[in-house]
Amino acid sequence: MSVPEGALVSVCVLLRDRDVLHARRVAGQELEKLGARSVKKTRFVTAVSEIGRNAVMHGGGGEARIYSQVHPPCVTVVCRDKGPGIADVDAALCDGFSTAGSMGCGLGGARRLCDQMEIETTVGKGTCVTMVARL
Repeated sequence: MSVPEGALVSVCVLLRDRDVLHARRVAGQELEKLGARSVKKTRFVTAVSEIGRNAVMHGGGGEARIYSQVHPPCVTVVCRDKGPGIADVDAALCDGFSTAGSMGCGLGGARRLCDQMEIETTVGKGTCVTMVARL
């Protein structure tokens, strides 16, 4: 995925849970401005939460850049970290996969909640997840 179209609305540093909540809030506000239905907003901010928490928990922190575009209306969130990367993206997208002893619904679940998601990762260098919600 190339550089997102639309205006850069916010750069959120992701170091702790409250930073993830801030990114979630900003993404939700942008969807509201574009007239998104509450279900669309809830689904997308849930994906933003999951990917943001992954950056904090597994990537040692990172940042989320939030973009908003009016024509065609969409919100894009690019979440980047410099953590260990994901060794097997296909396995990580499968429900039940977990490196943290959780239920393992995170990455695959987040993908299902977005209209588009792209994962770029390099072992030892980090991960970049781009998520898009279209209206």
